[in-house]
Amino acid sequence: MLFNSFEFILFLPIVIFAYYLIPQKFRWTLLLLASYFFYASWKVEYLILIIASTLIDYWCGLKMGNYETKKKRKPFLILSLISNLGLLFTFKYYNFFVESINDSFISLLDAEELPLWESLILPVGISFYTFQTLSYAIDVYKGKQEPEKHLGYFALYVSFFPQLVAGPIERFSTLTPQFKKAIKFNYIDFANGVRLIIYGLFVKMVIADNLAELIDPVYENPETYSSLAVTKSIFLYPFQIYGDFYGYSMVAIGSALLMGIKIMDNFKTPYLSKSIAEFWQRWHISLSTWFRDYLYFPMGGNRVSKGRWFYNVFVVFVLSGIWHGANWNFIIWGALFGVIYWIEKSIKLKGLSSKLLDVTLMLKTFIITSLIWVFFRSENLTDALNHFSLAVNPSIKDSLELAIPITTAVMLFLFILSDILLYNKRFDIAVGKMNIVLRWGIYMTVVFCVIVFASVKSHNYIYFQF
Repeated sequence: MLFNSFEFILFLPIVIFAYYLIPQKFRWTLLLLASYFFYASWKVEYLILIIASTLIDYWCGLKMGNYETKKKRKPFLILSLISNLGLLFTFKYYNFFVESINDSFISLLDAEELPLWESLILPVGISFYTFQTLSYAIDVYKGKQEPEKHLGYFALYVSFFPQLVAGPIERFSTLTPQFKKAIKFNYIDFANGVRLIIYGLFVKMVIADNLAELIDPVYENPETYSSLAVTKSIFLYPFQIYGDFYGYSMVAIGSALLMGIKIMDNFKTPYLSKSIAEFWQRWHISLSTWFRDYLYFPMGGNRVSKGRWFYNVFVVFVLSGIWHGANWNFIIWGALFGVIYWIEKSIKLKGLSSKLLDVTLMLKTFIITSLIWVFFRSENLTDALNHFSLAVNPSIKDSLELAIPITTAVMLFLFILSDILLYNKRFDIAVGKMNIVLRWGIYMTVVFCVIVFASVKSHNYIYFQF
């Protein structure tokens, strides 16, 4: 069930209405059933996986709570790690290894096709909910979190539908207590939730989906396009993936906020960052902080020698690439961010501060991230290198151009302008402080753009594949 689908437009109001209608003690049941229905709408068979993951981590948490020492808790932490990572590796990396083995046999036997095993379909959201349950198990092991004794609340933490399939990745200590509170209808929260949803749909349907119509054909057949067209695709894709994922996150946060439940911001104007380090403090914040808290800090963080620090940074970025999928492109994508992060940290710009310098650094960061996104977007390493090669080579005769429709260009300009104006602010809060005329003018403009300028073709959210 896509956020930008007719089914969700019906589903969400029904859940919200029932949520405020029933007593608080029954709300967890409603939300759990709604979340399972939401997830089953993708593929009902995969409910078994999320339920199995929930039961294993719930039991491991209870068992760890019975012991005071980490030594006695460790076997149950290991079981949680094996079950969650095993589930993740099986469904996310199985196909990569199978295809590699198949290719080896095909090459060895000079056969055209040798299907040894069937491919597995990746369950939506598996990377997100496994990391969410892992954080709970690790916190219980460390004694930072008391184990949850109520299976229903724990199951809801794992499967809460607004952020189930593409985050943000929430911590148990911040999300679950909200399920247990008697939340009364709050007009400000409800209004902010509506604002986030309509703006999130605008960013997804008007910006990301329209850009997808332009960019996807170039990445699929770059040889048929001019070098200028390929170059345009490189610098437009960052806005496509940002609009796609940022739009999802705003609808997720807004949907939860309609029920008075607050989940973390996942983006804070990342393309206005002056460095790669700042970019990762503003992009996919829930994943960045997860790796920081559960990998980087335990490895020693920056409280180690310079060589060890570089190793820590590099490992975190490479693993963040692997988290996205078993593909050399993702590994290179993560490694490049790690190397540039280290280089920028090693260069000190002491005493230099000006608006011109800030703008220059922002442009530098945007150009670097745009180039690295090519590895993320391409199907494989050969395609990525070919994309770069075609971008710098002279155009071939009769090659296609990438013409940007005037409406798409105007909408993209407005989106970039809004990001600049919203620097370090959130759309709903900033708009809520405006006078009523300006506020309603923005509402009507955004809704009008969604109705009139949304892409005629609906695209799946990019991060559903992770």
